Amino acid sequence: QMADLLGATNPVPGLDNAAANRGAPISPNDRQLQNIPEPTRVSRADGRAERQGASDAAKAPVLRYDSNFQTFLQRLREQPDILQAMMRLLGQSTVVSSGITEGLATEMSQFLAMLRMDEGQLLRFLTNQLQSGNRFGGPLFALLRQAYAQSQSPDMQKDILQFLKAYSDYSSMGHIEKNLLRHANRMARSVPASWGGTLVEIAGQLENSLAAGDRAGALKLIQGRLIPYISQYVGRTHDLGTARGLLTMLALDVARFENGSQENLLRLFHQLTGYRVLQEKLGGLDDSALLALLEKGQFQKAAQADQFADQLAAAAARALRGEGGAEAQSTFRELVSALLINESVYMPVNHILIPLEWDGRMLFSELWVDPDADSGDGPTGDNDKERTLRFLFKMDIEGLGLFDIVLTCQEQRVGLQVRCPERVASFAGTMEQALGHILKENGLEPVQVQVGKMERPLTLSEVFPKLFEGKNGINVKV
Repeated sequence: QMADLLGATNPVPGLDNAAANRGAPISPNDRQLQNIPEPTRVSRADGRAERQGASDAAKAPVLRYDSNFQTFLQRLREQPDILQAMMRLLGQSTVVSSGITEGLATEMSQFLAMLRMDEGQLLRFLTNQLQSGNRFGGPLFALLRQAYAQSQSPDMQKDILQFLKAYSDYSSMGHIEKNLLRHANRMARSVPASWGGTLVEIAGQLENSLAAGDRAGALKLIQGRLIPYISQYVGRTHDLGTARGLLTMLALDVARFENGSQENLLRLFHQLTGYRVLQEKLGGLDDSALLALLEKGQFQKAAQADQFADQLAAAAARALRGEGGAEAQSTFRELVSALLINESVYMPVNHILIPLEWDGRMLFSELWVDPDADSGDGPTGDNDKERTLRFLFKMDIEGLGLFDIVLTCQEQRVGLQVRCPERVASFAGTMEQALGHILKENGLEPVQVQVGKMERPLTLSEVFPKLFEGKNGINVKV
């Protein structure tokens, strides 16, 4: 082998690799070659390209390593079809009745009962979903949003963002506390019994502290006993699997637990009122008034009344634990995966899922909303600077098929494009007149209303190109 590598032996005719490659010199400008050694920099040792653009996210067969945002875009394009998953889940009896336990059957029956709506119930359902999906709604956050946009002070902008982050954790405290308990219990189950007994004891004490509202005691227990104990276990046993992963997740939730404390929220608010611009408008708001405003806001009320999300989560949890058989488990896994991707922190558009039963017919719809579309993408296509809102409805109607509806709005002017199944497209003229009449009846000006046959379903990148061009995203590298 060594003699062959050095070329010390006589070459075999037709197998002289050196001669075959003499006509293909390595050139740094050759795009077919990757990671060419250069003395001025350190190249990767594998076959992955050093730099990849946004368009590569859909083409890459493996996960991206240079950017979290590009990895998100790749997963977004590869996500399961959420409407098809809902159709299999609710529209086919085989999924909901094959091998499920009594508990999951009860959850599914309650979930299906919630989907039978009339016109008034649908309006309340849609309004509640919009409000529960917007954490930063109301006059206080509108004021902070305006101050942030108009401020020339980086310090004030930073303090506004810190306050918003604290409020996000403060309003998610119930979820964070459940995560802390879940991590502690999973740690106890993932380690040997000789170590797990102490963790069970700590988890029990943590549950009691959180139930009693003793945040200081819970934090002291986690930082003083739980984290050092599991760290000692990982260090002694070199267990780099589940235990260490749970420790990392626990540390992140502990940071949110601290950041979302009432004391920290009020401290950051007092810091905001120190700026003259905000003091004039927020100076008269004391601590009790601020907390009452935050706890009785639209988001809190909508989140508490959002039984749809709770019921779907409960059914998914049972199915993923294996109570619904392999087919239902697979369907719920696709559904949860799509929801998690669509609700990612990278997504600058609002996403709402609307499954319902209307007049005995199942209807599955997704609603995507971009409240800040590009100024040149209005209903008339002009380059005015009015605020542009864009909506994408994906609607799968039982017995009719899939509809794609794109609605673009500037003030009272509305553009509407509908793509429908071929069997419905023959009524395009009648539908255009009816849609225009509906818009006028609601005080809107129909600028462009088009109805045509669907050639293929629209993609998010076509309707919201700004998302995939990274115009309002941050390229976070790891």
